Amino acid sequence: MAKVCWPYFDPEYENFSNRINPPRVSMDNDSCHDCTLIKIDSVNKPGILLEVVQILTDLDFIITKAYISSDGGWFMDVFHVTDQQGKKITDIKIIDFIEKALGPKGRKSTEGVKSWSGKRVGVHPVGDHTAIELIGKDRPGLLSEISAVLASLQFNVIAAEVWTHNRRIACVLYVNDATNQAMDNDSKRLSTIEEQLNHILRGCEDDEKVARTSFSMGFTFTHMDRRLHQMLFADRDYESAGVTTTNVDCPPSFRPNIRIERIEEKGYSVVSVKCKDRAKLMFDIVCTLTDMEYVVFHASISSEGPYASQEYFIRHMDGCTLDTEGEKERVVKCIEAAIQRRVSEGVSLELCAKDRVGLLSEVTRILRENGLTVCRAGVSTIGEKGLNVFYVRDAYGNPVDMNIIDALRKEIGQTVMVNVKKVPGNTKAPETSRGWARVSFFFGNLLERFLN
Repeated sequence: MAKVCWPYFDPEYENFSNRINPPRVSMDNDSCHDCTLIKIDSVNKPGILLEVVQILTDLDFIITKAYISSDGGWFMDVFHVTDQQGKKITDIKIIDFIEKALGPKGRKSTEGVKSWSGKRVGVHPVGDHTAIELIGKDRPGLLSEISAVLASLQFNVIAAEVWTHNRRIACVLYVNDATNQAMDNDSKRLSTIEEQLNHILRGCEDDEKVARTSFSMGFTFTHMDRRLHQMLFADRDYESAGVTTTNVDCPPSFRPNIRIERIEEKGYSVVSVKCKDRAKLMFDIVCTLTDMEYVVFHASISSEGPYASQEYFIRHMDGCTLDTEGEKERVVKCIEAAIQRRVSEGVSLELCAKDRVGLLSEVTRILRENGLTVCRAGVSTIGEKGLNVFYVRDAYGNPVDMNIIDALRKEIGQTVMVNVKKVPGNTKAPETSRGWARVSFFFGNLLERFLN
């Protein structure tokens, strides 16, 4: 196949095209009895599909079906969505927000960071908070050690997201000091935190991949979930995906079936994914394809019961299809890793307490002392309350003994409100809120009970 390059895209042309043909967004609650249809028509541009899916995902919508077409100069999408309880989207404020966010006034580039420079530790100020990025070899109690270092330096964790996959850990944390300020250009404090975090991530291992840690300023901030995908992708966590059948990070029931075929007459590679359905599945796949520099021209998304089926018609940004077995294998491994990074079966602990310096350190220490390993975590702050969710296993990757959970609840229940939930493999579990000013459904209930 002859190489067909993606044309140069002039940003000024985008502004001109949007003025002539502004994006059209419509919310339809009449055509389907069980979901809301979101229809989007706009001028096509690189990265637009990820931008739209990211907005819908951040609203905690469940995408049950979607039809994507962006071959040529126009982008036309239809999304079938519900809220986390499976109901239509009827809140006028949310509908107004969607129409503004996806409409002509809300369209801003969300590409953010296009590449990861190989740094293992990044610390940079963002407004009144400092963002810290960490990646290294996972081990029991590592999150507790990280949060203990931050607490000893009098830093409070305002928000954080922690993922583990294939024995690697990636963290993005927002912290401030006792005066609610970022570290800014305090080089001495930055050097101290860099040194101590590097020491923890190195541990006692001799592996070069583990020991290479560094400190950096000036990263352009991007969407937190996308950043975690980028970090683990650059860390090549996908290379060990599928190597062993005893991968504790992904239960067998979640192993996706991914195939790649080529349509000669149309010049597309077709990526077919069939796996257990869950929240944010489409975002994880589209995010990975985008960061691997593949363009999605058409797509069809559907779910039936606990299973999802997704097809993407793609080409590389240089116009080429996936012609070699090596290219296909790499894409399959990367998509499989992207799906598995967010998978959690077992027990989730939802905690609510008055926010303070050392709260995360205290909670993770208690989890560690009770023999629990955190495989994924989300931390947020609403007003004066710290809201955390931890997906936990025992130290060997096995399901948690509920007697341990009962003992833990008694130990911290006096100062921290605890809600324990089992996360079955075939449900779309509610995710932690990405915004610092929003409270998700289960955190809302937890916070209300705590305040009462």
